[in-house]
Amino acid sequence: MTIIQALILGFVQGITEFLPISSSGHLVLVPALFGWQIPQEQIFPFDVLVQLGTLVAVIFYFRKDLWQIITAVITGLLHKKPLETQQAKLGWFIVLATIPAVIAGVLVKDIVEKAFNSTLATALFLFLTAAILFLSEIRGHQEKMIKDMTWIDAISIGFFQVLAIFPGVSRSGSTIGGSIFLNFKRKEAARFSFLMSIPVMIGAGVFSVPDLLQIPDLNNFLPSMIIGFLVAMVVGYVSIHWLLKFLTGHSLKGFALYCLAAGLLGLMITFV
Repeated sequence: MTIIQALILGFVQGITEFLPISSSGHLVLVPALFGWQIPQEQIFPFDVLVQLGTLVAVIFYFRKDLWQIITAVITGLLHKKPLETQQAKLGWFIVLATIPAVIAGVLVKDIVEKAFNSTLATALFLFLTAAILFLSEIRGHQEKMIKDMTWIDAISIGFFQVLAIFPGVSRSGSTIGGSIFLNFKRKEAARFSFLMSIPVMIGAGVFSVPDLLQIPDLNNFLPSMIIGFLVAMVVGYVSIHWLLKFLTGHSLKGFALYCLAAGLLGLMITFV
């Protein structure tokens, strides 16, 4: 992987990680579109590493919220009242929403890695993302706030996040769409989606360390990874800020159409 390729893919990751259009799908389609022959053993570790760049972005963006949540959870445990405050409840709901994806990620890791090398699988999963976004806008009433969340809501949204382990299914798209299905407002759904992505992204990074260390000629690959990480971090921060403002008064249907078009492009790359 060249520095230019890493820069472009880092930029793509930064934009698409938080917009509901599938960062993993784009990281499969962009190299295929340009005909880049990136070594297979570099693809999956690089994709996970640039996700860590966007992880840093979301942690920094929500640093005040995270501090309040963490301190509320710890205080609640010390007082033996773990659900005493709204912030403590939110912390435990994030944990509940994370569990399904963690279990699924461990069980199907090998299948997911194979899917990252398939433009056909990515295209089909992009169609699934488009369907989730369209249907959520049609079915959701968008009445609830995060403070109205129940443990059943949290687990349900967690199962939507399971879909996002496959390239082409947007993590933010599936979880925001799933939240809207459950009648949460768009901006509230996006905020919870971003917060609940943090534990899963940390877990994915930890599990990718052995793969990263096994990359042949790691020292030569390291500059590309660092470039991708930094670009994804900066662009990801901007993307979060933009999307939260956008969702205040706009629907997800435009993103659904984009995913549909990207899926069709994936089919063309596969069969033409």
